[in-house]
Amino acid sequence: MYSGSCLCGSLTYTLQGAISNIIHCHCSLCRKATGSAYATNGFIQAQDFALTDKQNTLTFFESKAGTRKYFCRHCGTPIYSANPNSPERYRLRIGSLDSDICERPMSHNFVTSKANWEELDADLPHYVAHEPGR
Repeated sequence: MYSGSCLCGSLTYTLQGAISNIIHCHCSLCRKATGSAYATNGFIQAQDFALTDKQNTLTFFESKAGTRKYFCRHCGTPIYSANPNSPERYRLRIGSLDSDICERPMSHNFVTSKANWEELDADLPHYVAHEPGR
């Protein structure tokens, strides 16, 4: 079982099943939606997902007819998206998970749309906290 939440904690969820087809999406829409270089998403079964909304903060943006991107109206954390063509599954934003996962991303997608400053195979230093001098 996995658990997750939004940044402010008003949305929490549990996931009873597996996460499949995890990808790093570099398309311009995912970059805008996350405010970052890419979004990491994976498919889950809707029946395995249980959301608790303590303060009625779940809202959505309809990015195209019927496709809804659900997020917290307080803190803006994206949680999942739903597509009317596949109502049995959701696309979970992996960054909203609080649990470690055993599944791993399978690919970088829409790399021709990636941010020009994003280097997929960059040999950058790694730090356990902030970079030195910050």
